[in-house]
Amino acid sequence: MSWLDGRAQEQVDYAWLSTFEYQGHRIPLMDRQRGIRKPAAMNAALSMRTVITRPGDTPPYADAEGSDGLQRYKYRGDDPAHPENRALRRAYEDGLPLIWFVGIAQSLYQPIYPVWIVGDEPNDLQFTLALDEGQRLITPGTAVSADTKRYVERTNRVRLHQPMFRARVLAAYKSRCTVCQLRHAQLLDAAHIISDTKPHGDPVVPNGLAMCKIHHAAFDSNILGVRPDLSVHIRQDIPRRDRWTDAPPRPPRHAQPATDSAPRSPRPARPRAA
Repeated sequence: MSWLDGRAQEQVDYAWLSTFEYQGHRIPLMDRQRGIRKPAAMNAALSMRTVITRPGDTPPYADAEGSDGLQRYKYRGDDPAHPENRALRRAYEDGLPLIWFVGIAQSLYQPIYPVWIVGDEPNDLQFTLALDEGQRLITPGTAVSADTKRYVERTNRVRLHQPMFRARVLAAYKSRCTVCQLRHAQLLDAAHIISDTKPHGDPVVPNGLAMCKIHHAAFDSNILGVRPDLSVHIRQDIPRRDRWTDAPPRPPRHAQPATDSAPRSPRPARPRAA
């Protein structure tokens, strides 16, 4: 997995993943067609993937979190003995780490790793995942304390939801600050319009704005606001000398909405600006 650590871009595609080599042999880390990757020379699965589902569409597999807070990953089909399900089960039995490629756009993935399978639930046609070493200590399906549940939920946010939210928002906004148009992904954040600690603060593209770090900080501090018509406004009690320009007053700046001109960029619904 250290090979993935050295990638030049945060997101990856099959073409790049197919260049991985081990002991002189090329071994693609992701299968082009199948969701679960088990190289012929291996006994267990190496990776799994989840494709992106566009807003309004029904996902092919209903991966979700269980009552214990742990993430679930659905079987391939409805046969527990399918070869791909057996490959994941072998990784579970051997305690092997996996790479999870989660779709952020068509044919573009955010790698989440290492993850482990910590439970097999054939009645529900799904496996239980642990996103870090701490989650591996939890017995799936059992009652957990409030403190443990908060730990699991926080880990899910940090390891899965926040990286996916950032990747999908930046893809939708073409890695461009919606206020100043800065195009440098390392200096951009995905800002929640409604905080993820509040109701309806879901980590979804319509609840996000791509912002550079300065404008994100101003947004979170209520110095800068974006109205439903996408106009950007500065709080009136901020002295003009402290604003982004010393130019004479101008009509409100207009934020740049996400577009779908690029085929790989999912178009969000109207942002949840208030």
